[in-house]
Amino acid sequence: MGSTRARTPRGSPDDAIAWWWITRDVTPLPGRRKPERPEAAREAAPKPPHPAPPPKQAKAVGGDSSQRPALKPGEAAGLDRATLRRLTRGQFAIDDTLDLHGHTRVQAHAALVSFLASRRGASRTCVLVVTGRGREGPGVLKDLVPRWLNEPATRALVLGFATALPRHGGAGALYVLLRKRG
Repeated sequence: MGSTRARTPRGSPDDAIAWWWITRDVTPLPGRRKPERPEAAREAAPKPPHPAPPPKQAKAVGGDSSQRPALKPGEAAGLDRATLRRLTRGQFAIDDTLDLHGHTRVQAHAALVSFLASRRGASRTCVLVVTGRGREGPGVLKDLVPRWLNEPATRALVLGFATALPRHGGAGALYVLLRKRG
């Protein structure tokens, strides 16, 4: 009979971390247990072995306002250089803030879409979206919110976005510049 001890690869601590990362969602066979999380993994979680593909860029099609080029933080198609500089330097007055701390992915997505639509309807110009940085490793919402801002439903509302300055949340927040109504 086999041992009930969880097998981990021999070698460097990086191997143990990688093995834990790969097997963290695996259900062990009866009589076996999952490998314990190495101490080094608690300090700095590794990146997944297969990173998620970048969001697909939408191509501009005719006059359809929902099909706009994908945005990246600190870039904005159609904005003049001075406006983009003001956005990245946090020089716009923040009209409202959405804090996504404690939200699940589904709740955060719904809250973001609703928030942007309502603030645009209220003629807001610049809003702050706080995603947080994540407790262990990169924050899930920190990575997802830029993708969601590029979805057709939200991309039609957004002119550009940029990482916030430290006084507004730094890497865990985004300035979002909204399109004018009409």
